[in-house]
Amino acid sequence: MKKILILALIAATAFSCGTPKTVIESRKVIKGYWSLDAITYGAPGKYNVTLFNDASAECFEGSNWRFIPNNNTGNYTIENASCPTGQRDFVFVIQEIDPATGLYDFLLKPTNAKGKSETNVGIRLQLAQLSESSMRWEQTVNLEGKPFKINMNFSKIQD
Repeated sequence: MKKILILALIAATAFSCGTPKTVIESRKVIKGYWSLDAITYGAPGKYNVTLFNDASAECFEGSNWRFIPNNNTGNYTIENASCPTGQRDFVFVIQEIDPATGLYDFLLKPTNAKGKSETNVGIRLQLAQLSESSMRWEQTVNLEGKPFKINMNFSKIQD
């Protein structure tokens, strides 16, 4: 009886510590090349927003992103000639928040080409929607003391 109880505890521990199936599936779907097509806001108006401590939201629209989930790395390229152009590298982590709703946290940390972060600061986003062809990130920030939502809408270019 003791052996059965010990085996049950070991099995429960192994399953509870493993990566959730939905996160594994999300990594498969996110793999590949994406285009950041549109950035919208939770309230109407024109806003001066800098994303990822890098460039304005306008610079990010039309940027191309690549996700490599087997080592949780990726990069994005800003090609808008009126912006600081070029490729930027990052590491990312998908963490399940609530299995019932399917909501995820998405942590993105800018790095250099060798995968090292100069500031060790990441940006937490909510992976609000992910399918084979589209993805939406939401970031909630404070604006005049109130929550303000930034939506980033992607479409998949290729695997």
